[in-house]
Amino acid sequence: MEYQILSNKWRPQNFDQIVGHKYIIRILKNSLDLKRIHQSWLFSGIHGIGKTTIARILAKSLNCENGITSKPCRICKNCVSIEKGNFLDFIELDAASKTKVEDIKIILDSTKYPPIQGRFKIYLIDEIHMLSKNSFNALLKILEEPPKYIKFILATTHLKKIPNTIISRCLHINLPVITNKNISDYLNNQLKKENIKINKEILNVISNYAQGSLRNAINALELTLCLNKKNQIKIKNITKLLGIFDKKNILLLAINIINNDIDNILKIIDDAEQKGIQYNNIVLSLITFFHDLSIIKIMISKKKYSTDKLSKYDKIIYTLSKNILFKDIQMYCKILIQGEKYLRYAPNPKIGIEIILFQIYQYIKDTQNI
Repeated sequence: MEYQILSNKWRPQNFDQIVGHKYIIRILKNSLDLKRIHQSWLFSGIHGIGKTTIARILAKSLNCENGITSKPCRICKNCVSIEKGNFLDFIELDAASKTKVEDIKIILDSTKYPPIQGRFKIYLIDEIHMLSKNSFNALLKILEEPPKYIKFILATTHLKKIPNTIISRCLHINLPVITNKNISDYLNNQLKKENIKINKEILNVISNYAQGSLRNAINALELTLCLNKKNQIKIKNITKLLGIFDKKNILLLAINIINNDIDNILKIIDDAEQKGIQYNNIVLSLITFFHDLSIIKIMISKKKYSTDKLSKYDKIIYTLSKNILFKDIQMYCKILIQGEKYLRYAPNPKIGIEIILFQIYQYIKDTQNI
């Protein structure tokens, strides 16, 4: 049997399978069940969080032969055709390759004709922010007053690039990033169905690496599964594969930052370069670490932090939290967050991260001299 990539194999086929968008899915299901159906939807959010998937399920819901429903049957001719990608009345367009106004006009001319197979003719325009100004202008009129048998579903990863005139003509739904817990739980459940066993800690590493994108997580998992034929995967191997520091290395780096040991800090960065670790991942991991340290600091102050049954790693973090001021932790986070934004503008990433760490070093020196 031909191998099917996991992102396609696991793609949700009904609203109940969607991960991490509970309230948005409730809104869509209610609007379908109550027949309060808008003429145009605009889904925004980062890549890999379900915009296209939701659009395809919405197309099935609107064209299912059993009627407009929030639970398409998936067995009628229309539902099956949409899932196979050959339904004539569901037109998927990539705006990145159809940016010219001439391309849009050809598409708009086809809206004059009623659907051939289904109840509605649905246009899904992905990455719509890539359209030219003239193309957006051509869309305006049809979005405002489309024929009753036409529905538009627009999707974008860059909402700010879309004119307000377009946004105002659509029902705009912003899809938030998916939480690490939701991603980890989803991967764990799917792997159980595949009879594949992977350490929960590895799934947590993958979930954190994905930065809210389920597709990123699934792709990283697919790489991980190729590491060892017997699925005996070690943390050190997955961190090398994804170009990230494991928690022990981040802890070591954080301790040296707090101790203001610039020689050791630069040595760790040099070692990271030799291991192929991505510098932006180091910065993001440090932000996460100091954020967690802040939480522990707050919990200790409220006497809500239990030290019972702490692991060796957690005991070290607990000790660290008692020997650092809260305002200093927040300043480290501020410097790291601001630095991460400008990392791409540095002559090279290594120089960028060193400049960030020099700022923290100088801040600590200045506070020690007060």
